[in-house]
Amino acid sequence: MQQLADQFKELDFKSETYKDAYSRINAIVIEGEQEAHENYITLAELLPESHDELIRLSKMESRHKKGFEACGRNLEVTPDLQFAKEFFSGLHQNFQTAAAEGKVVTCLLIQSLIIECFAIAAYNIYIPVADAFARKITEGVVKEEYSHLNFGEVWLKEHFTESKAELELANRQNLPIVWKMLNQVEGDAHTMAMEKDALVEDFMIQYGEALSNIGFTTRDIMRLSAYGLIAA
Repeated sequence: MQQLADQFKELDFKSETYKDAYSRINAIVIEGEQEAHENYITLAELLPESHDELIRLSKMESRHKKGFEACGRNLEVTPDLQFAKEFFSGLHQNFQTAAAEGKVVTCLLIQSLIIECFAIAAYNIYIPVADAFARKITEGVVKEEYSHLNFGEVWLKEHFTESKAELELANRQNLPIVWKMLNQVEGDAHTMAMEKDALVEDFMIQYGEALSNIGFTTRDIMRLSAYGLIAA
C-alpha cells in the first residue's frame, strides 16, 4: 500500500507519458459503457418482461459514457476509440452471436457478470489514484454499476437450474478473453499506478461473489475461475 501511495505521489496527470496511457484506458471505459448501453437495449428485446428496467440501465450506461468523456477532456486527452473497439471485439462478437441465437443466459453472463465485474474492478483500483475530477465521476459510476450486476444475478438465480449448463459453457468461452484484455493494458495501467495483480484480484472477488449469489458452490466457482487462470 505504501508503494502505491509513493507511486501516486509521482503521477503527473499532465505529462505526455501519462496522457498517452490515459488515451487508451479512457477509451476503454468509454467504449465499455457504449457496449453496455447497446447490450442492455438488445437484452430488453430478448427479455420483454424486463424491458423497462433494461432500458433504464442502458440509459444509465450512456450517462456514464458522457462522464468519462468529460474526464478525457479535463486532461486534454483524445481517447483512442479504435484501440478500444478492438479491445472489446472478442466479448462484443460473442455477445452478438449469442443474441442472434437467442441465448439470453450467455448474453447476461457476458454483460451483467463479466463486463460489469471487469468495470467494477477497474474502477475500484482506479479511484485511489485518479485525478480529483475523474475520481468524483468514477465514484458515482461504480455505485450504479452494482445495480447492473444485481439485475443479472437476480435473473440468473431465478433461472439457475435451467441455465447452469449454458452458464458454464459461456464462462469457458469468455473468461479467458478477460485475461487477454488485462494483459493487453498491463503497461498502460501500470503507468497510471493500477497494478495488474490488483485488477485480477478485484475482478475475481467480484466475479466469484456474483457466481455464488446465482447458486454456484465454492467448488464450482474455483473450477469456473480456472478457465481464466489457464489463459493468464
